Amino acid sequence: MHNFQACARRLPGFAPCRFARERVLNAKTAIEPRRPRVAALLSAVVLALLVAALNFALWREADHPTRVTPWRGKIAGFAYSPFQRFQSPLNDSFPDDKQVDADLALMARHSDRVRVYSVWQYPAIPRLAMKYHLDVMAGAWLDRRDGNNERELDALIAQARRWPDIKRVIVGNEVLLRHDMSPEKLMAYLDRARAAIRQPVSTAEPWHIWEKYPELAQHVDFITVHLLPYWEGVPRKDAIGDVLMRYQRLRQLYPDKHIVIGEVGWPSNGDRFEYAKPSTANQAIFLRDWFNVASEQHIDYYIMEAIDQPWKEGLGEGRTGAYWGMFNADRQLKFPLTGPVLEDPTWPWKALASGLLALIPMVWFGWRFARFRLVGRFVFMALIQLAAALIVWSVTVPFQFYLDVIDWAMLVILFPAQLAILAILLINGFEFVEVLWRRQWLRHFGLLEPDPPAHQPFVSIHLACCNEPPEMVIATLDSLAALDYQNYEVLVIDNNTKKAEVWKPVEGRCAQLGERFRFFHLDPWPGFKAGALNYGLKQTDPRADIIAVVDADYVVRKDWLSSLAGYFHDRNVAVVQCPQAHRDYVHNAFRRMTNWEFDGFFRIGMHHRNERNAIIQHGTMTMVRRVALEGTGGWSEWTICEDAELGLRLMHAGYDTIYVDELMGKGLTPADLRAYKSQRYRWAFGAMQILKGRWDWLVRRGPLTSGQRFHFLTGWFSWFADALHMVFTLLALAWTVGMLAAPSIFSLPMQLFLIPVLGFFVARALFGIVLYRARVPCGWRDTLMASIASMGLSHAIARGVWTGLIKQKTAFVRTAKSRRLSGSAASALGPVREELLMSIALLLAIFGMAINFGAHYVEGELWMVILAAQAIPYLSALTGAWVAHRSREKPEAAILSQAAENRTVRAAIPETVEAMSVTGS
Repeated sequence: MHNFQACARRLPGFAPCRFARERVLNAKTAIEPRRPRVAALLSAVVLALLVAALNFALWREADHPTRVTPWRGKIAGFAYSPFQRFQSPLNDSFPDDKQVDADLALMARHSDRVRVYSVWQYPAIPRLAMKYHLDVMAGAWLDRRDGNNERELDALIAQARRWPDIKRVIVGNEVLLRHDMSPEKLMAYLDRARAAIRQPVSTAEPWHIWEKYPELAQHVDFITVHLLPYWEGVPRKDAIGDVLMRYQRLRQLYPDKHIVIGEVGWPSNGDRFEYAKPSTANQAIFLRDWFNVASEQHIDYYIMEAIDQPWKEGLGEGRTGAYWGMFNADRQLKFPLTGPVLEDPTWPWKALASGLLALIPMVWFGWRFARFRLVGRFVFMALIQLAAALIVWSVTVPFQFYLDVIDWAMLVILFPAQLAILAILLINGFEFVEVLWRRQWLRHFGLLEPDPPAHQPFVSIHLACCNEPPEMVIATLDSLAALDYQNYEVLVIDNNTKKAEVWKPVEGRCAQLGERFRFFHLDPWPGFKAGALNYGLKQTDPRADIIAVVDADYVVRKDWLSSLAGYFHDRNVAVVQCPQAHRDYVHNAFRRMTNWEFDGFFRIGMHHRNERNAIIQHGTMTMVRRVALEGTGGWSEWTICEDAELGLRLMHAGYDTIYVDELMGKGLTPADLRAYKSQRYRWAFGAMQILKGRWDWLVRRGPLTSGQRFHFLTGWFSWFADALHMVFTLLALAWTVGMLAAPSIFSLPMQLFLIPVLGFFVARALFGIVLYRARVPCGWRDTLMASIASMGLSHAIARGVWTGLIKQKTAFVRTAKSRRLSGSAASALGPVREELLMSIALLLAIFGMAINFGAHYVEGELWMVILAAQAIPYLSALTGAWVAHRSREKPEAAILSQAAENRTVRAAIPETVEAMSVTGS
């Protein structure tokens, strides 16, 4: 108390009344009793361990053991391609004899037979197979090249004559399926082979080809069919039945022919095809069941395939082509043939790693924010644990795939993006839990009892305007004239208004209102609004202790100064800020949706920031200590967001800021979508100017507290999310074009990366809606329209962020608040031309995906959902443009309405201005 009184004596004009003094001190010290530190730490540890245990349980539930019929016998045969992990026939990289020998030794431990697709490409296989007593079903690879076909067939005949371990011969593999040649030409090749060698001859085709060309059976000694239920799109549980059904069908068609299933299997990874889901567990279940069924029914088969072949990815089979092997590309068995099956045997280590990664942050949060309710601490700890689990999963998941250069490039882009997504999610989550589950606000400020007139500090109110409608400015001046306060002046600084008929009426009104109203017309004048305010600062009455700033469209409550000036009795207080609020929006759909969009920040975000003395100062309804303003350099003319920069600068100087959630004045929302977007673009650009200009303050320890640095670094993350959204939308469109035009190069993004992105969209939407319903006094319809308004600004914000990061300065564009004349329906799309183009591009991309991928791949469907989610901001902008157009009036009606509105506002001062009082705390 002694310091408070000493402060009051030092500052002229400050004689605090007892009530005001108590309100200030109570507001600044309204901190709940702290829990004992040890108890808070113990509680945090227990809660963190509980969340970590739940994390472990969820990992376990996601990969619980599957009980499958064991298999202890020999496998009938393997289809075998000998390429190693980084080899491919597409670049003429072939295995050597030593590598093939090792593969045959591996297969010989599980089977006595092997199928090879080309003995011309792999001539050593029959010779090496004899070493391990493997019977070979040798093949000739036929395609559209006649010369190649002749070489293949000659090599097959020569090898079959030479090596006794070649028991069967296959001439062509899925030749008719690929339409590489006519049935007649294939049958001619078959007849040549049958005439030249003693071994039984066949060709391999899927079941429907054998049904379509029954004459083909007359040119083979046995039927070789490929039965791959994955490509039929059937779920794994029905896969064995599907194979048996098609096998029996062929037996009925060709009762006199022996039938060999040349390929049967299930992929362990890749893209879901209709209802067929590739996974290690599904592969294990299918194969182990198949081994038992085939043994019981004496079915002759070869497993597709022995070893994964990464080079097959992108050959028309999508990602799945690489993962048909029972062994992976490192020659390791993917699953045990007996005992339970796990999709990911390493899950306990991943669960442990994610738990340890999250443990310390969870304990710190639980201890540091013990004042939150239990459910709030639990929710945010769960978010921390989720983030840690996603990081561990994202780091390890690439090693479950055979990624090529393009995949790794995509991963390099996606992984930092996922980290950014998690950071934004945690930042939003922190705001979510603090707003919903605080026990009370630590820094809550309300209205003070007015000081006696003799003890009121002198306030200089500054109103800067440029090309504003005179009737609107006059309404603001009339409300200022009605203030219930004795010691104040009003300075109107009109800068760069060219037309005398615009600024002269305002000058005249100032003269009518008396000597406390002074008018200045500056033309030309640099520095935009900050330049005008700096000029006003030089013209300020020497008695002024407080500078108050109000926009030209605001009608203020008469107790604005009297209820708030008392906060400046505390010399540490430099800023008292009230929320921006609006009037005359109820019956105008566009103004209504923008009003509630603005309101959300002041009801939610400003309270969240105020807890750590880190509010965003705004250029209206704000009061600043004069000595602090002048002592730190006045208004900054290097940024177009001079108000926010001033607030940060005053915090850096060690001052306190106060946010009072009382509607002490109401202005007008932007007149239309063009003005609305222009305003938000300016804010985003100015934010980037501040971020660049004050970067050292924010990243280095100094006068700013950790809470202030946190809010000024992360408070704009949502805008960075908009900027990244624009970039990733363009990348997604480019990738979609690549998938449609060159599917062999550009594959579908992995489902594992798409689900977290969708989860982020859902979580952010959920956070926003819940907070709006809890804090903003509007109904569901207004909440929805406010969300549309907010999302519709995404592109403008993104442009502001990127331009602000690249450029140093831009023009200050005033936000039009007065009614504008309506135009044609086509002109309504003028402000959203870029959003319209992006919407069309995304809708075309979705249409193209639906035709080419959507009906077959879940990943394709998820990608379409991602594209649709990316389209929402652009479609929201179009919706906003339509609402704004419908809300605009005809020329005659607009003139009459504007005049009536201003007359109504002026007549209502001061009688109804008190009705603005709405407390949002």
